[in-house]
Amino acid sequence: MQQQGIRARTKRKFVVTTDSKHRLPVAADLVQRRFNPHAPNRLWSGDITYIAMDEGWLYLAAVLDLHSRQVVGWSLQTHMQTSLVKDALLMACWCRRPAKGLIFHSDRGSQYCSDDFQRTLRDQGILSSMSHKGNCWDNAPNYSLWGHLKTACVHGRKFVTRAQARQVILDWIGFYNYSWLHSTLDYVSPMQYENRWLVAQHKSAGSRPVMYSDFQEQPQTSIV
Repeated sequence: MQQQGIRARTKRKFVVTTDSKHRLPVAADLVQRRFNPHAPNRLWSGDITYIAMDEGWLYLAAVLDLHSRQVVGWSLQTHMQTSLVKDALLMACWCRRPAKGLIFHSDRGSQYCSDDFQRTLRDQGILSSMSHKGNCWDNAPNYSLWGHLKTACVHGRKFVTRAQARQVILDWIGFYNYSWLHSTLDYVSPMQYENRWLVAQHKSAGSRPVMYSDFQEQPQTSIV
């Protein structure tokens, strides 16, 4: 690599995007770092990261289905207000149509603790779960996602406009979902992993079509 003038892209110093210094109610940690639900739409997690550009900042909120580590919802905006994370959640709900009892896990940021976001969770029949204060390991899957994103398509690249950054990021999310060989999933992509699961459930169910709702449990307070 030295002889060819090639340098590897490396991670940069982490910049805090979580404002946990507030007096809003905080949900209990229902997950306890158990990030491997046995079916889709049982456990989602969400977080926010930032993208630097010549025009300013762009903020990305994403929702992961932790069964397949698939990005099922996202929102890109120029601010970190509650609407950023709310839009990502609503996109995931629209795409996945989860049954009631799904757990949504996040940090204690003011966006996730806000009345508006918590009301949206209740309206969708989703239970709120939050990590312990200042503990990044409680939301490790999302931090891992941000690390891959930044290393693959952000670090070492200069974005002149928000439109340019937006296109690169959305292209990478598509690549991640369909082509990223994920070590947690025995080196298949999130979509391949979920499709294999669906095929296995279809075989076990016989000829009857398999729906996600067939594998949802009643509302719960912990992951089994």
